[in-house]
Amino acid sequence: MNFFYLTKSDRKVIILLLCVIAAALAVITITGSREEETALEPMVPEQAKQQRLAHGSYDRRYERKPQLAPFDPNSADSAQLRRLGLKPWQIDNLYKYRAAGGVFRKPSDFARLYGLSRQQYRQIEPYIRISQADTTTANKLYAYQPIEQRDTLRYPVKLQPEERVVLNLADTTALRKVPGIGSHFARKIVEYRRRLGGYYSVQQLLEIEDFPETAVAFFIIPDSTLPQHRLNINRLSLSELKRHPYISFFQARTITDYRRLHGRIDSLQQLKLSRDFPPEAISRLEPYIEY
Repeated sequence: MNFFYLTKSDRKVIILLLCVIAAALAVITITGSREEETALEPMVPEQAKQQRLAHGSYDRRYERKPQLAPFDPNSADSAQLRRLGLKPWQIDNLYKYRAAGGVFRKPSDFARLYGLSRQQYRQIEPYIRISQADTTTANKLYAYQPIEQRDTLRYPVKLQPEERVVLNLADTTALRKVPGIGSHFARKIVEYRRRLGGYYSVQQLLEIEDFPETAVAFFIIPDSTLPQHRLNINRLSLSELKRHPYISFFQARTITDYRRLHGRIDSLQQLKLSRDFPPEAISRLEPYIEY
C-alpha cells in the first residue's frame, strides 16, 4: 500500500498512531531502567560491605596470636620467628641480612630489620637475647675477611667505632656498613680501586670527589692486601700507561720518549728532570711501578 495514495485524514490517523506507539515505548524504556537502577544499585555496595565484614571477621577470628618467648635474632630459625608473629617475607629479609654478614649486636639493632613495624618491635623487644660470643666472633671475621655477597641490603647496620673494614677486599655490601658511606661512595671506592690496581694508603680515598673524611678511620690495609699487580714501565705502550689514574697523557709520552732516547728505565728518579714528574707525582706513582 502506498502511503501517499491514502486520503489526507487517513495519513493523519496513521501518523498519530505511530507517535503514540513511539511515546509508549519511550515511557516503558525509561520506567524499566529506573526500576533496575533502584533495585540493583543499592544491593551492590551493601553486598560488598557484608562480604568485607565477613572476611574481616574471619581474619580476626582465625589469625594466629604471637607466642612470645626469648630468642636470639642471630641464630633463631624460621619456626621461632614465625611464632613471634613475624610474616614470612619479614623472616626472609632477616635471613638475607644474616647471609650477607649482618649481625645484631644489641636489641635496638633488631628495630632496623626491613619491614618490621614499630608496634612489632615494641612487642618483641623484651624477649630479645643477644649472645656476646656470637657477636665477638662475627666482628673478627667481618674485619679481616672479604664478603662475597651481592649488594642486597637496603638499610645495612652501620659499624661500631672499634670495627674496621679491609679496604682492598671489601665489596659494596661491606662498604655500605661504614658510617657515611652509601651506595654511591661504595661504587666509587670499588671503581677507583680497580683503576688504581689496589689502595696502598687509606688517605687515597680522599682523592674521590666529596668523599667523607670521617669515614677514612674505618678502613685498614694489611700488608698482605697491598697492590700486587704493577705496571711494567719498560713494556707498556703510551695508551696502556695513561689508563692509570696517576699517569696523564703527557707523563705517558715522557716515559715512552725517555725509553726511545735513553733505553731502559730503572727508577722513576730518572724522570725527575721532566716538568711532568715533580717529586709528589713520583712518590704517589712509585708503589704501582715495576721495572
